[in-house]
Amino acid sequence: MPIERLRARRPHLFVARGDAPIAFAESVGGAIRLAALDPAAVAAGLSVGLTLADARARVPELEVYPHDPAADADWLERLAEGARRYSPAVALDPPQGLVLDSAGADHLFGGERRLAEDIETRMARRGIAVRLAYGDTPEAARALARHAGAPAPDEMGAIRRLPVAALELDEDACAALVAAGLKSVGDVLARPMATIAARFGREAATALRRLTGEEDSPLTPRVTLAPIGVERRFAEPVARTEHMLGVLEELAGEAARALEERHEGGRRWDARLFRSDGEVQALRVETGQPTRDPAVLLRLFRERIEALADPLDPGFGYDLIRLDVGLAEKLDAVQLRLEGGEAKAEAVAALIDRLGTRLGRERVRRIHPRDSHMPEQAELLLPATEPPPKAEWTRPEPGEPPSRPIHLFDPPQPIESLAAETPDGPPARFRWRRKLHDVARAEGPERIAGEWWRRADMTPPTRDYYRVEDVRGRRFWIFRHGLYTETERPRWYMHGLFA
Repeated sequence: MPIERLRARRPHLFVARGDAPIAFAESVGGAIRLAALDPAAVAAGLSVGLTLADARARVPELEVYPHDPAADADWLERLAEGARRYSPAVALDPPQGLVLDSAGADHLFGGERRLAEDIETRMARRGIAVRLAYGDTPEAARALARHAGAPAPDEMGAIRRLPVAALELDEDACAALVAAGLKSVGDVLARPMATIAARFGREAATALRRLTGEEDSPLTPRVTLAPIGVERRFAEPVARTEHMLGVLEELAGEAARALEERHEGGRRWDARLFRSDGEVQALRVETGQPTRDPAVLLRLFRERIEALADPLDPGFGYDLIRLDVGLAEKLDAVQLRLEGGEAKAEAVAALIDRLGTRLGRERVRRIHPRDSHMPEQAELLLPATEPPPKAEWTRPEPGEPPSRPIHLFDPPQPIESLAAETPDGPPARFRWRRKLHDVARAEGPERIAGEWWRRADMTPPTRDYYRVEDVRGRRFWIFRHGLYTETERPRWYMHGLFA
């Protein structure tokens, strides 16, 4: 697979290369060793793990490239994304494998054999060789693909003929099975399971049960399945963007009807455009409020396409378009007010959606409450499309002024207390930003203890907050950091201003 990735990503390297063998090398234990080979290098007698010096001595014309596991992992992710045209449940089997749960999808391609042929054809177009096998369990499919290399008409018979290496045990356990004369899976199955577990370990018995389907082995897809997904396949690929957008609007209508039955609306919509050459292009739009309006979604997808740094390239066209509702929330019928209050809220939500789609979800934010008694940590600035936290804003009693100001200084600004009525009371006069303020009224204290559970080494000083008003009617929110029983010289700070 590393050779195929290099050929697909950097084809210019192979234009005038000829038939010279290719290898990837990496540094292992102070020596440079071969990590991957192409068929020509294998035919020349080279093997993985051989030092580069020995490989050069045997095959002087060998072309060597640095091994890049991260690029291989990214390439496998791209192949997995393309494999979602066959099934939404695709799991990675690194370093070079994919496992698909095709149950319920085979009939779309005319059966298992036709689906396998389609996979081989599409991969061959991209210069990728595959070994396919079906199995009732992920372990069975993986073992048959690696050790048999062809679909088997008699699955259980093929599993019995597999070598014990198909159990994927460690080297010592595999060597012990072979030394005991158990060279195939069938030989191991012929022995009592209790004997296998007692002699070769519980792992051997578990691997055997999973291979044969006696023990459940669920597949873990790389992408969580969306609650609602709709798709459209085309005999002739779609090459025009306007046609593609029209299909997305139709799919949005289908998804909206499914959401309406569940009394829900979508907040995250993912469109995947599968090109006929195997590439997959993804578009995502998010909304601040649940919606199932196809016209709104079409407008947002247009905004997303216009905001792309690289324009959409349909290539030879899209033969599959899929739309998934990644996040759905409750959306009941809304009664509009006569004065248009609800309509105004919807207009604001629509504006937020458009700005977030065009500028990016991190650029448009909204303040949300956070469950914390520390004033500077009692709010969060989150993307406007994020679901709101469960915490609620603290509301003052009817007829009472707010207990905390809207604007807070971060960090709080130090002030100088010049006089105090009592040692633990508010200052009668203080200096802030080089100006003196004579306090006319004061209310408090509101005592807030530090988050002692977050700092095990010491207990943070207590804060005493006061709402004060000076002789000119300006209102401030100040606090003393530390009690006289906690510190010799408590400090005063300005934390906020009231309107």
